[in-house]
Amino acid sequence: MSNQGRNNISRGYLICFTATALWSTTAIIIRYLIQVYQMPPLLLAFWRDSIVFLSLFLVFSLFNRGRLRISKGHFPFFVLYGFVLATFNAVWTVSVALNGAAVSTVLAYSSPAFTALLARWIFYEKLNSVKIMAIFLSFFGCFLIAGAYNPAGWRLNPLGLTTGLVSGLLFAVYNLMGKSSSRRSINPWTAMLYSFGFATVFLFFYVLLPVPWPEGISTAKFFWLDGEWAGWLVLIFLAVGPTLGGYGLYTVSLTYLQASVASLIATLEPVLTALLAYTLLGERFSPIQVAGGVMISLGVVVLRFGENNSGQLIKKAVSDQT
Repeated sequence: MSNQGRNNISRGYLICFTATALWSTTAIIIRYLIQVYQMPPLLLAFWRDSIVFLSLFLVFSLFNRGRLRISKGHFPFFVLYGFVLATFNAVWTVSVALNGAAVSTVLAYSSPAFTALLARWIFYEKLNSVKIMAIFLSFFGCFLIAGAYNPAGWRLNPLGLTTGLVSGLLFAVYNLMGKSSSRRSINPWTAMLYSFGFATVFLFFYVLLPVPWPEGISTAKFFWLDGEWAGWLVLIFLAVGPTLGGYGLYTVSLTYLQASVASLIATLEPVLTALLAYTLLGERFSPIQVAGGVMISLGVVVLRFGENNSGQLIKKAVSDQT
């Protein structure tokens, strides 16, 4: 592996970690909006995506109109991209309502396994023993952090189990859509603009659908916050900070990293969220949860060293041939 290749991988890791750190603040802010303003989760997802889209559209309209242009051939791709993003948000919200936070988080973070398997099938990415070990460490670490080892957390019905696993699968598909976008030479920020734009449209109709959502997910009106300007400011910060910064940088990282690698790094999110909850909310985590955080971090370290060793082996094989 050349020095440029190693630099690109290191840059990809740094960008992806920064995205994950931003993402880790999302749950804290969402918890605040739901508890203080009783904002319905699906409606919150709609406003979050719409503010991201409007922010990007405004910035590009004023400073870089070239980011607004896409070829007609990419239009169906972005419709699908937005549908995947909107459906992931909706299904994950239903999963939380049906399964509780612990189990739904574990099931959603099955995405690295789905991503690695799908990436092998679609992009022919290698699934070696190092990735398999990292997947196991990451998933089991999430299992411990979420407290899903407690049997009380696994009171699942068939619908709950289905929505939880589908949320993990949809996040994996989202990862691969980002990778496909980079392979089509689409600018990451343009990809984010249109994926969130179409996601907003789909979420708008999801909110209006006459579906008997589980208790606590129903939406009474779109302008839920009304004149609560402090609530609107928090919502805007959620969209522009963790969401825009997190998703944007994560999409950029996919131009440097394999989709399965980026997904594994993203599993650091529950560790960082736990640290923020401890610092800002005074939440304590048990020794078992600390062990889970160590396992997730170890999974990323194993993956990184595995890539370095792989690069050195390739370089040695080339030098032997010459």
